[in-house]
Amino acid sequence: MVRSLDVPARSSALRSIPAVEEEPLPRDSYSKWSDTRLVEECLQKNEQAWLALIGRYKRLIYSFPIRYGASPEDAADVFQAVCVHLFSELPRLRKRGSLRSWLISVAAHQSFHWKRRRQLRIKREGMELDKRQPDGGDLPSALLERAEREQRMRDALSRLSPSCQELIRLLFYEHPTVPYSEVARRLGLATGSIGLTRGRCLKRLQAALERMGL
Repeated sequence: MVRSLDVPARSSALRSIPAVEEEPLPRDSYSKWSDTRLVEECLQKNEQAWLALIGRYKRLIYSFPIRYGASPEDAADVFQAVCVHLFSELPRLRKRGSLRSWLISVAAHQSFHWKRRRQLRIKREGMELDKRQPDGGDLPSALLERAEREQRMRDALSRLSPSCQELIRLLFYEHPTVPYSEVARRLGLATGSIGLTRGRCLKRLQAALERMGL
C-alpha cells in the first residue's frame, strides 16, 4: 500500500504535498494527459493532476529500490523521498516532456544512497551483508534502459480501454499464468472469445506504441 505523503511529516516539505493514497486514479481526462500538461496543472495546485502524475510513475519509482533489495517498507521510504524531490523540483524542471528520464535518474540515485546507508549501518552493527543483493553500486545501463522500456509499455497500456488493460494484465503479467477459462470468468466473456479479443487488444497496443514513436 502506498503511504500518504502528508503523514507522518519528516520535513516541512512533506506537509505541502498532496496525499497519495491507494485510491482510484483520476479518470481518463487526466490519465491520458501528457507529462507536460500534468506538470503545468500540478504547478497550478491541481491535486487530481498530481495523483495522475504519481499514479503514472508509481511502479517505475518502486522498481528501483526493489532491484536494490529493499523491503516493501524501505521501498516506500525511497518512493516518498523521490516524490518529495519531484514536488520541490517541479517549478524548475526545464524539459517537462522528459520527466520519465528525469524520474529514472532520481529514483536510481535515491535507491543507490539508500543502499549505501544500509550497508554502512550493517557494518557498524557487525552484521553480515546479504551477498545475493546488489552491492550498492550504480545500476547497469541495461537495467536503466529496461526500466524505461517497461514504463513506455505502461504508458501505452494506459491508452487502451479498461477491458483491454485487464485482459493483457491477466494474460501476460500474472504468475502463474491465468487460464483462458478464468480470464473469461473475470471479464464476463465467453471462453472461446478470449483468443480473438486478445488479438484485437494486442493490435491496439501495437498501434499505441507506434503513435508514441516506439
